[in-house]
Amino acid sequence: MKAAVVNQACTGVEVVEKDIPEVGAGEALVEVEYCGVCHTDLHVAAGDYGKQPGRILGHEGIGVVKEVAPDVTSLKVGDRVSIAWLFESCGHCEYCNSGRETLCRTVKNAGYTVDGGMAEYCLVTADYAVKVPEGLDPAQASSITCAGVTTYKATKVSGVRAGQWIAMYGAGGLGNLAVQYAAKVFNARVIAIDINDDKLALAKEVGAEVTINAANENAAERIKEITDGGAHAAVVTAVSKDAFNSAIDCVRAGGRVVAVGLPVETMDLSIPRTVLDGIEVVGSLVGTRQDLAEAFDFGARGLVVPVVQTRALDEVGDIFEEMYAGKIQGRMVLDMKKSCGHNH
Repeated sequence: MKAAVVNQACTGVEVVEKDIPEVGAGEALVEVEYCGVCHTDLHVAAGDYGKQPGRILGHEGIGVVKEVAPDVTSLKVGDRVSIAWLFESCGHCEYCNSGRETLCRTVKNAGYTVDGGMAEYCLVTADYAVKVPEGLDPAQASSITCAGVTTYKATKVSGVRAGQWIAMYGAGGLGNLAVQYAAKVFNARVIAIDINDDKLALAKEVGAEVTINAANENAAERIKEITDGGAHAAVVTAVSKDAFNSAIDCVRAGGRVVAVGLPVETMDLSIPRTVLDGIEVVGSLVGTRQDLAEAFDFGARGLVVPVVQTRALDEVGDIFEEMYAGKIQGRMVLDMKKSCGHNH
């Protein structure tokens, strides 16, 4: 089978030939249909979180179960399932037992600590593969597997209520879905902030009430004017320290800032402002299996529609370069059946 892996030097991605893996206890073999490309894949390929040479990348996989181990009861052959960042957690620690399984200290992550979905076949731990509902396009489902569930969960964590203002910093692959979940599922009033006018135009199309180009004006000041005192919440998917700092400044007293993007720098936090205005800053990491099932359901019902473009597996190196340069609209999705240079 063909697979996109971290190259031996851990400086990027290469496509190689590998054997189809064998099914072990508790596992299922999935024939991958689609796998989205996420900013995190760039970090893994570059060795930013530790070197993983030869690791098959990808944690936005969707495919059909071809084989299950004899002890598996949660999946059957023919089920369409996800291959997500939360590949498996221990199932018995304080986090797994309290609905916070993404914080499990011995968690396995697809495309990082175990082989992921950028291959023609992939193993999954059967109990951790979330079923894709009927009526949800599998290419769109791939985006919900990471970008969707991450922003759905982050918006949930933000505590924003219907009719309140939420500032979405970053209108890329995650931000576009963040705008949709906030506007269509939570009925919040959404302000999208980015430094790219094309991405902001797309955000407006999918439900942002206001868009701000932070390269041209002070986003926090503008948000305070629009919202009469500041947003009730902010979610930051942008990979930029400036965006995090602006988010802190843009919320009203009692506001909550949810951190999602992963720039390697630190953010500035005024202690008096944090204390006197009761500002909360929270990290939100992907989502649980239940969050993913809910996020899929909103997609299946047409409330949230990921913006995706499909490309061939062989084009993965080009996609990484385009993503690194910030040129991508919505989400790039590898179609495992597509051959290079030909559209469906």
